[in-house]
Amino acid sequence: MRLSLIWQEASTGLRRNVSMVISVILVTFISLTFVGTAVLMQMQIGQMKNYWYDRAQVAIYLCTADSQAETCTAGAANEEQKAGVLGQLESETLAPFIDKSYFEDHQQAYDNFQQQFEGNQLAQLVAPEQLNETYWVNLKDPSQSEVLVEAFSGTPGVEEVTDQRQYLDAIFRVLNVASYTAIGIAALMLIAAVLLIATTIRLSAYSRRKEIGIMRLVGASNRFIQTPFILEGVFSAVIGSILAGGAVIAIVYFFIDGYLAPMMPFVNFVDISDAIVVVPLLLLVGMVLAALSANFAIKRYLKI
Repeated sequence: MRLSLIWQEASTGLRRNVSMVISVILVTFISLTFVGTAVLMQMQIGQMKNYWYDRAQVAIYLCTADSQAETCTAGAANEEQKAGVLGQLESETLAPFIDKSYFEDHQQAYDNFQQQFEGNQLAQLVAPEQLNETYWVNLKDPSQSEVLVEAFSGTPGVEEVTDQRQYLDAIFRVLNVASYTAIGIAALMLIAAVLLIATTIRLSAYSRRKEIGIMRLVGASNRFIQTPFILEGVFSAVIGSILAGGAVIAIVYFFIDGYLAPMMPFVNFVDISDAIVVVPLLLLVGMVLAALSANFAIKRYLKI
């Protein structure tokens, strides 16, 4: 099989169907950009989970004078009840699960509240005594938070035991929905790209039906006839894949590194190295889909 003849046939098909080739490039570019974005979002979610879950705390909220819980019938937690909670945290039973803990009194809670809601009218309506005194606990294994919840639920002076991971789960569910939406759109666009590539190949083959007939008469093999058409589809898809890879890198460089990262330095965002890892995946997906769809089109519809 002479490569020069195969490439000459592929080049002829590309020149004859420039508009269709451009369409394939654009559809592949858009669909693979969605694929790359979805992959980056999943990588980002994974990084955020590893970072925030390891830092998630269990909050043991003590009773205030206004608490309505059954364990708060005596009013605000007294010194004896606080000492009892601290004793449990330092006990031999719970110590193996706890990495560190600290106590936040009314004034510290009030200062943090004022800082969090600075400029909000709500901040002016709250007094220190209305905010819970809290034991904040970091666990060695955040997934074992149920141990603390069971240990302190029903304890006199304790209004509520809250695992912060439940708030993180809600955030990650929203991020996952956005990621799956991007994946769904990408899948639809990839289907459109596959159909467009197959249509382009059929039109290219139809316009060269006389040449194909001559090649058959002189004994050309099916593979020799098929290969130029497959190369047409792969060539178009590779250009679209390269553009998609460039778009993914640009999104990370300009939007994430250049805009989001400086605004939220406490978040561990994906970076250029992660984007570079995604680019070969996009190239592989584009080439494989193009080759398979082109091969199917030329076999199925021209019956070579």
